[in-house]
Amino acid sequence: METEKCCCTKTKHREDLEYKKLIHRLNRIEGQVRGVKTMVEEERYCVDILNQVAAIQSALNAFNRELLTNHIKTCVVDDIKEGDEQVVDELCDTIRKLMK
Repeated sequence: METEKCCCTKTKHREDLEYKKLIHRLNRIEGQVRGVKTMVEEERYCVDILNQVAAIQSALNAFNRELLTNHIKTCVVDDIKEGDEQVVDELCDTIRKLMK
C-alpha cells in the first residue's frame, strides 16, 4: 500500500514523476500569485488583476484534478483492496469540499 498510517496522520510516498509534476504546477501557481501581488502594488487596473486571479483559480483546479486522479488510482484503490471501504466516504467528502 502507498499510504502509511501512523498515529492520526496519513502520508503518501509519491513516485518521482508525480512529485515533480505536482511541484512544478505549485511553483507556477506561486509565481502567478506573486505576480498578482506585484500588480496590486503597482496599482494595475482591476480587470487585469481579476483576469490573473481567474487564471490562478484555473491552475489550482487543474492541480486538484491531477492530485485527485492520482489519489483515486493509488490510495483509494489500495485501501479498497485491503478492505477499507471508509475511504469511499472520505473521497465523497473531499469531492464535496472541492465542488463548493
